[in-house]
Amino acid sequence: MRKRLRKANIWPYLLVLPALIIVMAVVFVPILNAISMSLQNYDLRRPKQIAFTGLQNYRQLFSDKQFTGSLYRTVLWVVFGVGFQFIFGFALALLLNRQFRFRGLVRSASLIPWVTPGVLIALMWRWILDGNYGVVNDLLIKLGWIDKNIAFLANRTTALPSVILTIVWQGIPFFALMLLAGLQGISPELYEAAGIDGAHSTQKFRFITVPSLKNTIFVTTMLRVIWVANSVDVIFNMTEGGPAYATQTLSVYTYLKANTLNMGYASAMAIVLTILLLIFSIPYLHSMFRDQGV
Repeated sequence: MRKRLRKANIWPYLLVLPALIIVMAVVFVPILNAISMSLQNYDLRRPKQIAFTGLQNYRQLFSDKQFTGSLYRTVLWVVFGVGFQFIFGFALALLLNRQFRFRGLVRSASLIPWVTPGVLIALMWRWILDGNYGVVNDLLIKLGWIDKNIAFLANRTTALPSVILTIVWQGIPFFALMLLAGLQGISPELYEAAGIDGAHSTQKFRFITVPSLKNTIFVTTMLRVIWVANSVDVIFNMTEGGPAYATQTLSVYTYLKANTLNMGYASAMAIVLTILLLIFSIPYLHSMFRDQGV
């Protein structure tokens, strides 16, 4: 009897083992390799000079003005990018939750920015914002708001807001979809009871909608922050981090450094970004374990 019980208990672990091996191979092994390279003078242009240097790469980071500037721009990129995605995504979710004709078609069409590859989005918006023949310049001139074309992506003042606008347009459907699912899970009886008690629309939104979506808002925002912070494709294909580093975020700087084959320095930056994102994730992990009673 005990032997049968032991054999039965082994099966769940055997079934999980293939997935665990894949995760180890795809995620944990590269992370350990990156940590190892970050502690070395790992420059593939000089393979004979590769050697263990300890925390030298990390010390060099915080004296690197490009790194500190990229870190600051990453904060702006994430705060404004994810912030506006959430605001407009929430508004779109509230709209799509209403009854109107062709609602299914509008819901499907609203997902187009989210399912479009980032490279195509970057190329499309680079054309829209082009300083010579872009649609935005043509529209602003016809409206009489400007009298000459603006090189949005070639100007230090407008380059970062332009790429933020692009990532906002791409990410709105994600928030809309997730929040719409949460809205449909709220019982209509709650709104009916609140209406009977004399609550108006603002009070219903404040005391029913927002509290009911608290967990959904928390999780989706955290996931989107991680994705946007790691995003490279949109910025690189629009500006390559320019002009004069104006749109160079930490992930883009890491990518550019890796392209110069300075893998040790690039790995150190990647590890720092990972640590920062892990710190950001601590409240979510704490909340998750608390809800599970762990």
